Amino acid sequence: MEQIDAAHIMQPASRDCPTRNKGAPVKKQDVDTGFKITIVGTGQVGMACAYSLLQKGIVGELVLADVQKDKLKGEVLDLQHGGAYQHGSIVECDDDYTQAQDSDLCIICAGVRQKDGENRLQLADRNVAVLKSIVPPLAKQAPNAIFLMVSNPVDIMSYITWQLSGLPANRVIGSGTFLDSSRFRTLIGQHLKISPSSVHAWIVGEHGDSSVPVWSSVNVAGVPLKTDDDATFADIHRSVVDAAYEVIKLKGYTNWAIGAAVSTLAQNILQDQRRVMPVSTLVKGKHGVTEDVYLSLPCVIGRDGVEAVMTQPLSEEEKTKLQASAASLWDVQKDIKFD
Repeated sequence: MEQIDAAHIMQPASRDCPTRNKGAPVKKQDVDTGFKITIVGTGQVGMACAYSLLQKGIVGELVLADVQKDKLKGEVLDLQHGGAYQHGSIVECDDDYTQAQDSDLCIICAGVRQKDGENRLQLADRNVAVLKSIVPPLAKQAPNAIFLMVSNPVDIMSYITWQLSGLPANRVIGSGTFLDSSRFRTLIGQHLKISPSSVHAWIVGEHGDSSVPVWSSVNVAGVPLKTDDDATFADIHRSVVDAAYEVIKLKGYTNWAIGAAVSTLAQNILQDQRRVMPVSTLVKGKHGVTEDVYLSLPCVIGRDGVEAVMTQPLSEEEKTKLQASAASLWDVQKDIKFD
């Protein structure tokens, strides 16, 4: 078996910046004092992220922002009333994002939903209008923050945020297939009757229908998983893709799993844990992708955002699917109007 050295596996993350200088390095902060985190969007997902973060005990100040002022005030009050049982203060943010000044991390859970009959480009154009009112003023108030995009379509939304923020690409991250990979590991673990934490498996590419399960590297304790002769494995990826749809059908929305996933990502960023996680990042130049698209690949996550992108060995079929996923996103992105 061919051996791969560290230089081949780990490539520095892209720090391309479309509109302004890279800016000062992200400041370090003592974990004991807590971090300043801003969440934009107080819907079901935004509040699940807020609650999960508060339970992590890493929040010094949590700033919440939303255009629906009554809902925003209600959510802030509701969290504040539990102040005796949780770490960190809760602050309501104005439209100019002054309260978000010097945030360490900005999490965006705001955006517009797809209308019936609306294609992805039309949805993207409407989201540009929304993000124009959020990203530039937020980047002005928190120029050294890491931006974490959660709203769907998360890969395109991450690309738009990168373009609007003027930040280096490594400091604009999408939640991407982080939750998809968790679902993937869980379903494989259930089938094998072992803990998901013992399953090493990845979903890469788009967070959506064109996501790519990397079956070629699935293993348990280093033992490759034989999937050719088990029909169950053929259904697992489809179950991962359909998981959110099933939850939405049953309860109307998804929130708790993505909230837990985002808080875990946030903790790894802020505490500089440098764990390898599949997140959406700029992948131009990786695996034959030639355009400026955001897709999920295994990345080293730390205090500067995406510290490095892993060059994960892929089969030819997996590489072809990843390139097709990138092409599908580029077909939408190339016509997005930022003016």
